[in-house]
Amino acid sequence: MLLQVILEGLGLGILLVLVCAVGIRKGAVGMVHLYSPAVQQRCVKLGLTTHEKIKRNSLIFKAVCIPGYISYVLVCVYEINGAKGFAAGFWQLLVILSVMNLMDRLLVDGYWVGHTNAWAIPGTEDLKPYITAKDKQKKWLFGTVGMAVIAMVLAAMMTVFTH
Repeated sequence: MLLQVILEGLGLGILLVLVCAVGIRKGAVGMVHLYSPAVQQRCVKLGLTTHEKIKRNSLIFKAVCIPGYISYVLVCVYEINGAKGFAAGFWQLLVILSVMNLMDRLLVDGYWVGHTNAWAIPGTEDLKPYITAKDKQKKWLFGTVGMAVIAMVLAAMMTVFTH
């Protein structure tokens, strides 16, 4: 079962990578809502985008990704794997979300954003690294504590709704 849950986490991580790839398909400005306010401001100043487009893209990203990721993990854990009760749901949700978080931190942030030009925005190179050490600390903290909290809340909700 653990291997299956890890594979489901890899699937969620792949979905994240695909969302990012679609988001930057016409250039990284398409995902500038994930960058720091300084980079966003520079993009607006350079005429690459507007504050309205940044806000719209951020809302679309959240409206698609959050429900999509939640649906994915709930289907995997409760429909495919047949988890019953809080403990079984919690550990599976936590593993899936943690695997996705590791992919996001190491592959997306660490390699793709940090070591390739795919996420570079012309005219903002002086603002690199786009993900600062402080940002990385926050992301690691949310990724560990936050994913545990999300898994706990989802498992609790499913326990309440299925009993």
